[in-house]
Amino acid sequence: MIEEALELAQDAMDTAKERLGKALGRVRAGRANPALLDGVRVEAYGAQMSLREVATVSTADARLLIVKPFDSNVIQSVEKAIMNAGLGLNPSSDGVILRVPIPPLTEERRKGLAKLVGDEAENAKIALRAARRDANDILKKAEKDKDISEDELKRGLEQIQKLTDTYVTDVDATVKKKESEILDD
Repeated sequence: MIEEALELAQDAMDTAKERLGKALGRVRAGRANPALLDGVRVEAYGAQMSLREVATVSTADARLLIVKPFDSNVIQSVEKAIMNAGLGLNPSSDGVILRVPIPPLTEERRKGLAKLVGDEAENAKIALRAARRDANDILKKAEKDKDISEDELKRGLEQIQKLTDTYVTDVDATVKKKESEILDD
């Protein structure tokens, strides 16, 4: 029973950590990162599509993304979608590829992004605590139903707390690294 609760908690915590990683990947740190354009939606072929469905995105250097549409007929739609995505990016087209220069961040924008990273970290910690609570509830119910003893309950709760502490430490380290990328760029 304890192993099941731990496994459930670990799965949920892995999911929360993965979600945090994806969210932080979309936060611009002043360097070119293809994940920056993951949320861009393009009007192509009469439908809204993700940018990755109509083009490849790669980095040319630390300050330049290259977007190469699979079909050159959608290049103007891709350019328009990137400009309207609210990322502060202005692509330039040569008819075949788009060059998307990544401008340096202003101090005000850096602080705003650091706050956003902090908010994402708090969301991850909330998810970790929810996973801990669910696992603890399973153990408490098992003890109430006499499936495990009081000592096993105490041991299980301690193991879940240690697991939670490990994940919180990981989240803090990930967030600290991202914040330093943003503020020290």
